[in-house]
Amino acid sequence: MYLLIPGRHQLLTQFQFRYIQRLIQNGLNQEKDVFGNSIGITQPIKAVLFAVTSANHSNTRRNPLPFYLRAIAIEDFGNTLGVPTYIYGIDDVGQVPNFAGYTLKRIQHDSEGLFHCTPANTVVICSTPVLNMYHQLGFTILPAELQDLTTWQHHTPMPWDLVEHIAKSTEWENDPFVQTHMHTSAYNVWRKYRRGEKVQMLFRDVMISSDGDLTETRDYNVYVRQMDDIAEMKYHDTASFIQPGRIGDIGCAVGSWIKLACKDERLRESDFYGIEVSRYLYVLCQQRKENGEFINPFVFFSQKNAVTGLVFEPNSMNTIHTSSLTHEIESYGSRNDLLQFIQNRYEELAPGGVWINRDVVGPENKDQIIHLWLNDADGSNEDPFATCTDKQAFSQYLSGLSTHARFLRFARDFRQKEGYVLKYSTTTIHNKKYIITSLRDAMEFLSRKDYTDNWQSEMHETFCFWDLSEWKINLQKAGFTIHTDSKAFTNEWIVANRWKGKCELFTLNNGQLEPLNYPVTTMFLIGVKA
Repeated sequence: MYLLIPGRHQLLTQFQFRYIQRLIQNGLNQEKDVFGNSIGITQPIKAVLFAVTSANHSNTRRNPLPFYLRAIAIEDFGNTLGVPTYIYGIDDVGQVPNFAGYTLKRIQHDSEGLFHCTPANTVVICSTPVLNMYHQLGFTILPAELQDLTTWQHHTPMPWDLVEHIAKSTEWENDPFVQTHMHTSAYNVWRKYRRGEKVQMLFRDVMISSDGDLTETRDYNVYVRQMDDIAEMKYHDTASFIQPGRIGDIGCAVGSWIKLACKDERLRESDFYGIEVSRYLYVLCQQRKENGEFINPFVFFSQKNAVTGLVFEPNSMNTIHTSSLTHEIESYGSRNDLLQFIQNRYEELAPGGVWINRDVVGPENKDQIIHLWLNDADGSNEDPFATCTDKQAFSQYLSGLSTHARFLRFARDFRQKEGYVLKYSTTTIHNKKYIITSLRDAMEFLSRKDYTDNWQSEMHETFCFWDLSEWKINLQKAGFTIHTDSKAFTNEWIVANRWKGKCELFTLNNGQLEPLNYPVTTMFLIGVKA
């Protein structure tokens, strides 16, 4: 008879050890299942199988430990149980109703047929709702920590209770609660590899979701395609500023910028470091590396958050590159987060090193009140506030609205959850309708009015909070010298393809409308560490 213990196994407890050891030593005959029924199994336990779920996830609040560290702790844990212990990593495959069946098939496959777990030869130990999946397959379920199946109350702390306790503990290694309940195998791994400090950092990070992402509404298929489509343009724009040596790309997405940099003969002796906080994108970077897409072998990727601390050693980097990232820190974090990010980059650069930041930027005089004409004949004006449950249908609906109607929808949706109120009024001059609003809010709309595929995600983001002068001032406060080639400019492709015929900007002087040039959209900001 086998004992199967499915779970993420981020931490092992003293109770788990005593419980499993008792089952091995005393047998299963007198045990009761989660329903209170005697199971009456007389066969001895021959092996303990740990199914480590989310084995492909790490560096997130939900899965702070990588699989290899979990396996090290389990191996030590099992060495004194008296029967063989086997460890099998089970990748996260999303919310699927037959995950238990998938787990069993993975164990059979990865063990090369050594373990074909069935209700006749395996008992499952589980005290979370996951047990229902195994019960439906006919397995006997032992309750372990579970006290009441109807309320899901537990009679002793669960492993995750200890993880959350450590996250809040000021001195977790000497914490009495931790020492009482944490098994020494897990304690030794957590202490040696400084997992307690890692967990505390992850739990402090309010910007990132529990699964390691900035937003849960972004369509990454669309996002990745957009990043790849414009990678060559972004590299061409920044290439002349890159200093050879140690080169880091923070927010590297799928590694497209690094891939192009690897082909640059001037950088052939350089080492490249890609930093990506999104687990999904980080996995794609690793896959691309395994596929041999980077001609320079010295390319390394890490899943880290560059806001909460340094991602490179102090004074170690010759070039740091960021693109379309800093506005997301302001959007999903806070102003203090952005200021800390800027300071972190300064600390990481070696003397003479450069931080190349390409991003959206606000217009000068952004608080100026302007008149905005928006085309109301290029789409529908019916019900700009309709709801759609299907993402694709919602995108089609938004795309079908006129530019004017889409502004009305934008004004309601833009950073609504963040408490932002976009102020505007309307007027008619010479039989033409105009929106009266600030130049900043006008540009917030114009900068992403066509992002209908990712509308819900884009509504959280602000582009125009600082103009170029304000950016320069804040970099200088961190210690940077501003390269003379830093500039803000208007993307002419956007003007030609998204604005001409769709929108016009005016100022009102002495009752007369005067045309206003299309404002800047993009900046190259190069900070130099003297």
